[in-house]
Amino acid sequence: MSRIERLISSMTLAEKLGQLTMTASSYAVTGPVIAGDSTDAIKAGTIGNLLNMVGAEHVREMQRLAVKESRLGIPLLIGFDVVHGHRILFPVPLAEAALFDPETWALTAREAAKEASAEGLAMTFAPMLDVARDPRWGRSVEGPGEDPWLAARIAEAKVRGFQGPRLAAADALAACAKHYCAYGAVTAGRDYASVDISERTLREVHMPAFAAAVASGVAAVMPAFTDLAGIPMTANKALLRGWLRDRWGFKGVIISDYNAIAELMRHGIAADLAEAAAHALNAGVDIDMMADAYRRGLPIALQRKLVTMAAIDESVRRVLTLKEQLGLFDDPYLRGRTPESAAAFSGRRKLARAVAGRAIVMLKNDGETLPLSGSLRRLAVVGPLADAPGEMGGPWWGAAGRVGHVSVTAGLREMLGESHIQHAAGVAIDDEDVSGIDAALDVCASADAILLCLGEAADMSGEAASRAHLGLPGKQRQFAQAVFERARDLRKPVIVILFSGRPLVVPWLMDQADAVLAAWFLGSEAGNAIADVVVGRLSPSGRTPVTWARATGQIPIFFGERSSGRPADPKDHYTSKYLDAPNEPQFPFGHGLTYGRFTLFNLRVTPVNAEDIDTLQIRVDVRNEGARAAEETVFLFTRDKVASVARPLLELKGFAKISLPPGESGTVALSLRAGELRFLGLDLEPVFEPGEVEILVGPCADRSKLLSATVQLSWSRPC
Repeated sequence: MSRIERLISSMTLAEKLGQLTMTASSYAVTGPVIAGDSTDAIKAGTIGNLLNMVGAEHVREMQRLAVKESRLGIPLLIGFDVVHGHRILFPVPLAEAALFDPETWALTAREAAKEASAEGLAMTFAPMLDVARDPRWGRSVEGPGEDPWLAARIAEAKVRGFQGPRLAAADALAACAKHYCAYGAVTAGRDYASVDISERTLREVHMPAFAAAVASGVAAVMPAFTDLAGIPMTANKALLRGWLRDRWGFKGVIISDYNAIAELMRHGIAADLAEAAAHALNAGVDIDMMADAYRRGLPIALQRKLVTMAAIDESVRRVLTLKEQLGLFDDPYLRGRTPESAAAFSGRRKLARAVAGRAIVMLKNDGETLPLSGSLRRLAVVGPLADAPGEMGGPWWGAAGRVGHVSVTAGLREMLGESHIQHAAGVAIDDEDVSGIDAALDVCASADAILLCLGEAADMSGEAASRAHLGLPGKQRQFAQAVFERARDLRKPVIVILFSGRPLVVPWLMDQADAVLAAWFLGSEAGNAIADVVVGRLSPSGRTPVTWARATGQIPIFFGERSSGRPADPKDHYTSKYLDAPNEPQFPFGHGLTYGRFTLFNLRVTPVNAEDIDTLQIRVDVRNEGARAAEETVFLFTRDKVASVARPLLELKGFAKISLPPGESGTVALSLRAGELRFLGLDLEPVFEPGEVEILVGPCADRSKLLSATVQLSWSRPC
């Protein structure tokens, strides 16, 4: 008999339910329920998992209680939200998606895992894989953007990075893919609200990233808080057992979100905690996070015959198996035994700076305003986010807290010298006080150029941070208009650094600024990274992974929409368009400028007649006609012109990068297996259909900027 089976056979019901319970320490809170002292329960074996505990000494002591003072000596599984770093923060996930670089996505997860595991942690509640096409939803900041293909590539990279080559290694974290499934499609972009979408949208848009995570060996999956067409995900047997376990073959642990099992009563599908616990267990949820529903509800559910002991044992078996895979039984103190070196810390900060610089998206740069001239004598750095180090980490700052991050003013002073930088806030992020505007305008008047730092506060994005109005909060618009007017009078350039966890709807700002950088929330090295880009040490190369609306009424807006029978035609009233705004976004998916100026030409696709088993080879030449070296990103899209089910106007299928000095040319090579052009047919099963498919490459999802060629698809065998 194996170790796990011996343990299960010797456990009391209370000990079994302890293995299915996760409770929080007092370090941090990620929801409305606060746990009490769990020390006695750990000794009694009735709590087997913890979250929100950091610090190697604290983790070690909790493990000692479990291993040395409980009857069975089962080690704890201890997890934390290591979302985009632990102590040192990388850019928020939406900003990292802007890199379009799988190796860097994996590398930052690997470094975060090293840092967190050095403090004894064994699990992270990441990656967050919710595709989001409505920027009103605050949790867009934690996700991969709007495209399912992109989300799947991020899923693969993050699982690989967090878990490493061997889950039992001292520096590996068990990844937990969340929030399964379609959380990003909440009604009206309002967090925790109901989701009601078509089965096709569910399968084509919201499930692929989770399928990719499972195929990559993710250790755990977390269902969303939300319901899907009336069935809360925490109790969704069809999607948890049917799809996740049976169809995709997921063998790992399913962990509820914070208090989600108890909330089944508020959803209205459970009359009491026993029913809620039974729904979740029968659907396949193994660990109850923070609801205490399994410990309190499952004994009653057993008496009522709502669940079986076999189902409880099945979940206990999966939890113990994960602990064994993590090496916790062999050495519960392996993680956290060896402190990290100063060199590791220093190297991670350098990486954070490099990644943050590459995540910046230059949205606009009229007249080559950026980079700033080397002859600049004085720079005005104004706005409520100019000297706001605590905001740079974004809405989920992990174990870092709000300290230790580099502000914009600090980064520029370090690079250019104290005497070259003048600072004034002008206004706060979100209040009505305008008394500081005049002083800030005086600072602008005495400078050669103006850096205007605007945007959201960090806590205006993230969980429970939906916004109905996506403009600048507080009196920032009034302040910005005053700066623009003064700058026009003085003929001085204004560069806007825009901080946010989502695309903001600020067309007036885009019209008036000379240059705009989308800085998102860049993490610990934000100010240094911004300085690198502003002065030209680094050419911006980020590309927005979401479409930027020019009006809130355009939302949801995304590049992968389907054609209408009446596509927009300005000459025809009865076509799909707005009366009061254009259909086109402010910026398309993939938009981002560099300090180079690139031209794409000579697209070649072979073979032009392809069978389903063939691989298409796509090559396009790229020339940098600008005056500076830079990196270009080339996207590969497809368009199935005629199919049994109407296909999106564009579907992302790949991307590649090329760095070129000024005046030089190179070739980008991409490949695409013809089999990847399958889609869900009339029966919602994958189908490969012969016919014409358009292959398109270019710098973004703006059709007018894409080169195209046509391929004829056919079967390799009679069907």
